[in-house]
Amino acid sequence: MQLSLPVGRRVTVGRVPPAASATAPRRGLGERLLHRVLHLWWRLRRGMTLGVRGLVVDPDGRVFLVRHSYLTGWYLPGGGVEVGETMETSLARELLEEGNLHLDGPAVLHGVYLNDRVSRRDHVALYVVRAFRQPAPFVPTREILEAGFFSPDALPDGTSPATRARIAEILHGAPGSAHW
Repeated sequence: MQLSLPVGRRVTVGRVPPAASATAPRRGLGERLLHRVLHLWWRLRRGMTLGVRGLVVDPDGRVFLVRHSYLTGWYLPGGGVEVGETMETSLARELLEEGNLHLDGPAVLHGVYLNDRVSRRDHVALYVVRAFRQPAPFVPTREILEAGFFSPDALPDGTSPATRARIAEILHGAPGSAHW
């Protein structure tokens, strides 16, 4: 299925999860204020925002997670759909940027969620990725400090609640939700 939506640019931001890792830096007052100002600007400037995330599952059943420099915790890789991009193109770009992961087959759209923790206008399209390759290990960047594959039963401390919920839905058959 190929969808193309004319949407604005989105920067992935979120709340600090309550069970944040003790080793992760806390967001300072300046960062929180900037976060609020940017969200106000996005609300006034743009309509609906759309992002993509990928639940990448390796042959051993492990999932790929990333730890950002600007958020506390671990998340599924992904980001905003750029103007003129399809969701699939955005997903491929984000997986390459955040994990050196190359799609070798189609990603399967699992669902589209309302991310009302960020904004009532924010939506996330979640894909399940099983056909991929990683020709070389991921090298940390300014945006992504760490990335790796983890057993769904041994996720790192600070894995976001939404990430845990999506993994449980897809891999363990937990009840789904329309909200991220």
